[in-house]
Amino acid sequence: MESPAVTFTLAYLVFAVCFVFTPNEFRSAGLTVQNLLAGWLGSEDAAFVHYHLRRSTGTMLAHGLLPLGYYIGMCFAAPEKQLFNFYQASEGWKIFFLLAILAPTVTGILAYYWSQNGWDNHPLARTLAFHALPQSGWRAVASSINTEFRRIDKFATGAPGARVIVTDTWVMKVTTYSLHVAQQQDIHLTVTDSRQHELSPDTNMPVQFLTIRVASINPYVKAFDIRLNSTEYGELREKLHAPIRNAANVVIHQSLSDLFLETFTSLVEINQTYPVPSNQELEPCIGCMQTNANIKLVKNCQEPNEGECQQCYCRPMWCLTCMGKWFASRQDQQHPETWLSSQVPCPTCRAKFCILDVCIIQ
Repeated sequence: MESPAVTFTLAYLVFAVCFVFTPNEFRSAGLTVQNLLAGWLGSEDAAFVHYHLRRSTGTMLAHGLLPLGYYIGMCFAAPEKQLFNFYQASEGWKIFFLLAILAPTVTGILAYYWSQNGWDNHPLARTLAFHALPQSGWRAVASSINTEFRRIDKFATGAPGARVIVTDTWVMKVTTYSLHVAQQQDIHLTVTDSRQHELSPDTNMPVQFLTIRVASINPYVKAFDIRLNSTEYGELREKLHAPIRNAANVVIHQSLSDLFLETFTSLVEINQTYPVPSNQELEPCIGCMQTNANIKLVKNCQEPNEGECQQCYCRPMWCLTCMGKWFASRQDQQHPETWLSSQVPCPTCRAKFCILDVCIIQ
């Protein structure tokens, strides 16, 4: 392909990926299905279930049009390929055009089928019907969910494409194409995985994400996973009626200090080590008295006479955990994004040091 065609292909590929997996920049610019179809979707607060019936359908239709949009764009970006004339196009482009027509045709037919009989055929409506009492239908369940969603005491977290919502009766997960629903009285919850990230792109602070499996005893309701920040774990437990099992024996850090201590430890472990003289006997840590002192403060971040950090001449007196707790306790609690780059005084001699100056004793 010539340069204009290559440029358009790369640009359209980036646009398509961002349109499907919407980043914050696209969301801020209003380039989302929810914004583009806002008039048809209505208000989520007024009718939560019906909003997501339409949203999932509209998303499927919009994404189904992306291949056709690329073909039309290529008609202008590469006119020499004669894509406007189907019969003069190459075999490869003919096949692509047929597929690009097929995708919105199939999704359009499917959307029409779902919308018949007041959305009775939609997968979400069928899922809600499994929760309905014998003498009622899915609309009664939808009404219950709508009412509870409007309450201010619900638990809600996550990005728009992966939201987790917990009300007094329901646990729900919003995804790009669907809405998973389970009734609290029927579910078992299990922590199955934990991911630790040293820096969050939003807060520049360490973050731990938990994956919790939601499995219903109702055989017609599929199990699904919810993912949330560990600092929200306590709030989630307060809203749930059922206990959460920890099958993976995951250590859950429910406070910012816990998360920072984990990151502090991992960063210190890659610092330069301090070889202790063979005739020096290590004493118990004066902070906890539970383990021997195992760290020494040595200025490694800059040259001896440069920067704010100072050389500490204290003998090893602290363990890594207690020094991490001391470091966290001296931080500005209102600005956690500055913790990793800050300096604090030595707890004994008050010489300033940073994380790079904390050395594990070898």
